[in-house]
Amino acid sequence: MELKTKVNAEEGRQDLLITREFDLPVELLFRAYSEPELLEQWMGTRVLKMDNQKYGGYHFETKDENGNVVFAANGTIHEFVPEEKITRTFEMMNAPYGVTLEFLEFEKLSDDTSKLTMHVVYRSNALRDENLKLPFKQGVNWAHNELEKIAGKLK
Repeated sequence: MELKTKVNAEEGRQDLLITREFDLPVELLFRAYSEPELLEQWMGTRVLKMDNQKYGGYHFETKDENGNVVFAANGTIHEFVPEEKITRTFEMMNAPYGVTLEFLEFEKLSDDTSKLTMHVVYRSNALRDENLKLPFKQGVNWAHNELEKIAGKLK
C-alpha cells in the first residue's frame, strides 16, 4: 500500500521534511490540527490543553483500560497563523529523541485540496535516527489517513 504522507530524511541531517496532499480544503485541514474535538478523533488521544496562540501550549494524553498513561505529548506554541502555519515544540513522554521543533505550513492547492508541510528539527542526527527506528512513517500515514477521513465528513 502506498504511503501518501512522504517522510524525507536526508542522510547526515537532524531534521525531517514531511509532506502530504489532502482532499480537504485548507480550512478543514487547519481545523483538524487546531480544534481539540477533531484532533482527538483522528489522533485517538485526549486533548487536556490546547491554547492556540503565541506562547500558548498543548497537552495530549492516552490511557489504557486500566487508567495507565500510555502516551503523553506536550509543547509550546510559538507561532499560530490560522490556515497558514503553526510553529511549536513537541515532546513525547518516554521518547528517546527529546524535544523537537516543528514548523507546520498549510497550503491551499484548490478549493477542495490542500497540502501540509512539516519541517521537524531534532537536537541531533542521532536522535532523529532513533525516531525513524520506530514505525514512524507508518504511524504518521495512519494518522493522516484518519485525519482525511474524519475531516472529510465535515465538507
